[in-house]
Amino acid sequence: MDKIILAVGSKRGPKLNAVIEALEAFSSVLASRTQFEVVGVEVESGVSHTPASREELMVGARQRAEALVQLARKNGDAWRYFVGLEGGLDVVQEGVSAEEMRWRATLKQHGRRRVFLESWAYVTDGVRGHYGRSGGIELPEALARDVLEHGIELSVAIDKFAGAIGIRDAQGAWGVLSNNFITRQEAFRVAVIAAFAPFYNEKMYRAVRTAGSIG
Repeated sequence: MDKIILAVGSKRGPKLNAVIEALEAFSSVLASRTQFEVVGVEVESGVSHTPASREELMVGARQRAEALVQLARKNGDAWRYFVGLEGGLDVVQEGVSAEEMRWRATLKQHGRRRVFLESWAYVTDGVRGHYGRSGGIELPEALARDVLEHGIELSVAIDKFAGAIGIRDAQGAWGVLSNNFITRQEAFRVAVIAAFAPFYNEKMYRAVRTAGSIG
């Protein structure tokens, strides 16, 4: 039986288990009658401990995956897919366009801030790569303030907020905020399934690209 190895840029249980669970959903479509193996490798994201924008989340996920690509090329590892996962915050101003946000920033004026926790994935085969993300869940303002204004790492702030220790490696901030209806692992699972879509649903993506080029 053929074997495909996926490298994940982390050794944390929720992230690795999220990839394993995602594979259970689409592996038969990605490559039938194939054995899959998931290996975790600690790599740097190159972004802050708690990314505070969608752009930073995307960069962190991509840079984790690209670091794995470089490791595989250096060491000759037979990894087929490279997965970078990044969790953090997306800060938006409610009811304000991007252009107006820039204008208001110059005047130090802002609309009501909304801060969302998001989980992002970036998957590449070493040639092409694609992003996927979970949904978002809103943070209480007090928790957002601790992270954004006081510089406290989200994993530390959520432990304090929930009165527990080690939440990051359990249900995560997702679990605390959603009363465990959505865990950190589940959020990453959704992001991984979304990021892999252009690989396991390649015919659809190719058809859309072809139709777009004709149009």
